[in-house]
Amino acid sequence: MATMVGRALKPAVAHRVIEDLNPPERILMGPGPSNVHRRVLQAMTKPLLHHLDPDFIHIMDEVAEMLQQVFGATGGFTLPVSGTGSAGMEAGLANLLEPGDQLVVISHGFFGDRLAEIALRHGATVTQVRGTWGEIIPLEDVEQELKRHRKVKVLAVAHAETSTGVLQPLEELAKLAHKYDALFLVDAVASLGGVPVEVESVGIDLCFSATQKCLGAPPGLAPIHLNDRALVAIQTRKEPPRSWYLDLGLLHKYWEGGTRAYHHTAPISMIYALREALRLILEEGLERRYARHRCNGLAMRAGLEALGLKLLVQEEYCTYQLTSVQVPYSVDDGQVRTRLLNEYNIQISGGLGHLQGKVWRIGLMGESCTSENVLLLLSALEELLPKEGFGIPAGYGVAAASQVLAEAYSS
Repeated sequence: MATMVGRALKPAVAHRVIEDLNPPERILMGPGPSNVHRRVLQAMTKPLLHHLDPDFIHIMDEVAEMLQQVFGATGGFTLPVSGTGSAGMEAGLANLLEPGDQLVVISHGFFGDRLAEIALRHGATVTQVRGTWGEIIPLEDVEQELKRHRKVKVLAVAHAETSTGVLQPLEELAKLAHKYDALFLVDAVASLGGVPVEVESVGIDLCFSATQKCLGAPPGLAPIHLNDRALVAIQTRKEPPRSWYLDLGLLHKYWEGGTRAYHHTAPISMIYALREALRLILEEGLERRYARHRCNGLAMRAGLEALGLKLLVQEEYCTYQLTSVQVPYSVDDGQVRTRLLNEYNIQISGGLGHLQGKVWRIGLMGESCTSENVLLLLSALEELLPKEGFGIPAGYGVAAASQVLAEAYSS
């Protein structure tokens, strides 16, 4: 037996001691994630259950039931896909489209382009109806494209385009899709829980969203609703979806019905969080929640304009939970955002794509959508912008926003 006598022992490798986790409490006012209620965070600390435990199955049913209310649905199939909003996007496209199927995408922003890119990777034939970032797409442009093809399988659109804050009207698009026998797919990542989506009355066949914006939960789940037309399209595919993990047919067997078939280990704590976030939404009431987002969004827009800043999107086409404002020519985009973070603890975001460095994206979503946050950000900008070379009258932004808020509370 070999002996260790006389051999020098190697000195222990010194490792850096990792301290306890203590992230700062930011005021999140970008396009997501947004702040969450303490009750949502507390829900995530509850004991774990097995993903097929009868008590967890009951929780799944509660989550699906509450999601249906928020989606505006009474039938069909609703579930939260394990993954962020982009997983919901990929799940929708991967399940409705087969190789060679024709997709028409309304593309007037970063996420319209992402819809097209994902569909191409799944073998679809993709045509984009392009428009100016910050404007809606005219219906006649969409119909002209639908007419060009023998058979369009899916018409897809981002309801609230997160890169700009444009709110694309859905009702007439749904009618167009069904007129040409296409399925209507809607990205409601930045709209669900902040403005009405109403999948059933509008005629949306598949709608996906994300938990970290207006729904008021951490990122990590992508709620999806499918109506019967979408379910039939999935059930009658010629071949299975190329994504096993996002196969909604398999997930349907886990999320609905008497015998729950194992598919994957669900993110238990995230589903707890979504359950509590949905409870908060329904306690507040959907109409009151929509009114809160609209009121605070109007106040923010009024305040920004009073500071002499130019908004990217016209009011009739804007979504109030996300406002894009143009960065003044004399101001450094990154410098202002950095100072807001370091000096005021406020996080807003810059532009995407060709709008990088040209706009600030200001979010008022879910728990972050408060009048206090509106006034706090405007007050901070009133102090910062003159120091960055953009002279503005002191107090004008806060005063304009306060007037909007006062009128809303008095009515």
